[in-house]
Amino acid sequence: MSAVYTRVIMLLEKRVPAKMMPFWQHPAGPKTIHFWAPFFKSGLVIAGLSDLKRPVEKLSFSQSLSLGLTGCIWSRYCTVIIPVNWYLFSVNLFLGGVGATQCCRVLLYRQELEKEGKVLPPLF
Repeated sequence: MSAVYTRVIMLLEKRVPAKMMPFWQHPAGPKTIHFWAPFFKSGLVIAGLSDLKRPVEKLSFSQSLSLGLTGCIWSRYCTVIIPVNWYLFSVNLFLGGVGATQCCRVLLYRQELEKEGKVLPPLF
């Protein structure tokens, strides 16, 4: 795979405009995993944002909590690694925010049900 990847990168590099070369050559640029990991992880953020339209009773608290915690924990890691990856930091920050928002929605919904005296299913 490494030889195929190297060949593809060499072919693409010939087509990169001169103005884009600093971005292309950056240690966290598209030639490295430091770029592609957050690119694909942003799919989790998009999925979380689409869940904002979902009815609260269909949300999973444990899934939202794990996404929120993952985003918060890995946001810190992104500032410690070399090269510092601000793109990955921002994706993780948004992931933490989306997870926290969904957790708040679930907890507020459960609080509303408690006021009505309804039996609540377990959170986990």
